[in-house]
Amino acid sequence: MAVIATGNHPKALWPGVYSWFGAKYDEHEAQYTKLFDIKSSSKNFEELVQHTGFGLAPVKPEGSSTAYDSHAQGYVARGTNVAYSLGYIVTREELADNQYSEVSMRRAGSLAFSMAQTRENVGANVYNRVVNAGFVGGDAVALGSTAHPSVSGNQSNILATAADLSEASLEDLTIQIMNATDPKGLRISLRPKCLVVPTALVYDANRILKSNLRVDTANNDTNALKLLGAIPEIVVNNYLTDADQWFIRTNAPDSLCWFDRESVQFTKDEDFDTDNAKAKGYMRFIPFWGDWRGLYSSAGA
Repeated sequence: MAVIATGNHPKALWPGVYSWFGAKYDEHEAQYTKLFDIKSSSKNFEELVQHTGFGLAPVKPEGSSTAYDSHAQGYVARGTNVAYSLGYIVTREELADNQYSEVSMRRAGSLAFSMAQTRENVGANVYNRVVNAGFVGGDAVALGSTAHPSVSGNQSNILATAADLSEASLEDLTIQIMNATDPKGLRISLRPKCLVVPTALVYDANRILKSNLRVDTANNDTNALKLLGAIPEIVVNNYLTDADQWFIRTNAPDSLCWFDRESVQFTKDEDFDTDNAKAKGYMRFIPFWGDWRGLYSSAGA
């Protein structure tokens, strides 16, 4: 068990240190809220259940009976809330002999920072593992797949040929989104909400979507992506680990969901036998997805 004792900060036992650094920096604003639809949870687990609509109406010959279609339950996506907790223990002697109050006070801030970073990393990992076959959804395939099963055949939410972020690849993926169908194969009004990129692509993303004219071409053509407002927002995430993988979130409901079971709580106590002071943070949540149509992506080249 890790315990903070007088030996952890020997310089803190004597005056003369001008400043302590390394434990406190400016933090990024919360970014996971741009990756998921935030919801509250009141149970051990949450489920998102697909159900299929009806197909196309066939021709009804004169005098014949109406054809009837089924309306059935599809796959079930279940997310079980996971608890995360971290704390620290400080000896009575360390607290009494430490000459620098800022060292003690920053511990609480460092713990809060670690809890916030945990949320960001857990959320971003849903994107980082988008094509990882070890992390599957309710339909038993990865979030990003060319073979999402449906009653109308396999469907895809990734570029068939992975491509780096460019005007052409963005157009290809937005066209794929516009051609999306429901489980019965009927066309749906799926639209991009935002482009999600790692920090390595922030400049390329802005050049491609915000330039008035086409990028990287001598042709004096209009930038159709900007003209049509094809992708309303650029979201840069500092926790994405692949420098050339990029994503488009869509307006599909009940897709990428973040369920908060218990928000971050900080508590403190003292151990009677040792007089050690204890502090800890605790939270419980789960990010997962129901409808894979909420996220399209390219792994980059």
